[in-house]
Amino acid sequence: MKLKDISDAIQHGIDLLKGDDKLDKVYRSDNTLPDEQSAREALVRAKERLFAVNSWSDISSITANFSLHDAQGQPKPEGQPAVGDYIKIVLPAPPLENWVQVTQLSEENDWAEFVVRPCADPNDKSSETQHFFTEEATSTFRVELEGNTVTASEIGQNERANNQEQAGDRSAINTVVAGTGWLFYQSIQWKTLTDYLVGL
Repeated sequence: MKLKDISDAIQHGIDLLKGDDKLDKVYRSDNTLPDEQSAREALVRAKERLFAVNSWSDISSITANFSLHDAQGQPKPEGQPAVGDYIKIVLPAPPLENWVQVTQLSEENDWAEFVVRPCADPNDKSSETQHFFTEEATSTFRVELEGNTVTASEIGQNERANNQEQAGDRSAINTVVAGTGWLFYQSIQWKTLTDYLVGL
């Protein structure tokens, strides 16, 4: 690697931590089944797991806790997400509440997905974004069937550290959490989830 490439990579990392740049990341898992019927059954299970957001907390003790809330911010212990619902995400360390809102949800025969975006705590009158990424970031959770292979993906777009004015008093901790996520934690969190969704 050339010195300029190294310098550019370091500067990009600095810009990310300062909130001056953004990042797109994709995590995915594939499970190839022996025949079409098995693959179709695996997709049905993957869709069920995708929409059972409250069950995501049971996957591993080192991953975040997820709880689905309705459009008024009240806990939604049963059912699948709907556009306008919220998801509260509590990281294992530090135990920091992060909120996202479901902005899109689609389901077809061979795939299903929903999209979330960082937002304010729906139970708080503050307009501060309660997440370590800014509100322009999105996460798409998707499962799909192609041939005999079921794929699950977490597609993060426009990920920018939330350490400017909209962060309120969370600027420093958001910078640390975003940086730690980019370095390694996101890989653990989302690969664990995508493996679970496809049944690995």
